Amino acid sequence: MDRIQITPQIAIDENELREEFIRASGPGGQNVNKVATAVQLRFDVRASSLPFDVRARLTRLAGRRINADGVIVIDAHRQRTQEQNRADARARLIELIRQAATPPKARRATKPSRAAKARRLEGKLHRSKIKTMRRVSPRDE
Repeated sequence: MDRIQITPQIAIDENELREEFIRASGPGGQNVNKVATAVQLRFDVRASSLPFDVRARLTRLAGRRINADGVIVIDAHRQRTQEQNRADARARLIELIRQAATPPKARRATKPSRAAKARRLEGKLHRSKIKTMRRVSPRDE
């Protein structure tokens, strides 16, 4: 039973991945019609051995690559050989899980400093004076 190491703490079992080989679309001459080199990698997030918080972040990160059943589908057809496409699909999945494994930085609420408030008010006052000077006074009419 082989395990794929994602981070030092997280590893997934090879059995959690489903690979299907399909014919790639696009240019490629006669070979494209004969050989199934493209790979469709499927990874069921809900049934995976990943920690709960990583699964939740992965579901959000996956975007349109995840279907309603919670399965991430990665299509790899950039390379010419089946083995290269297989490695590409796995690398993309591993990178996605690595991104989900890093918890987001907690946002710390801040407020503007006294000097920043003063600068803002000074700028408003300056703009107000400029606009006041542009007005036509009642005497000039």
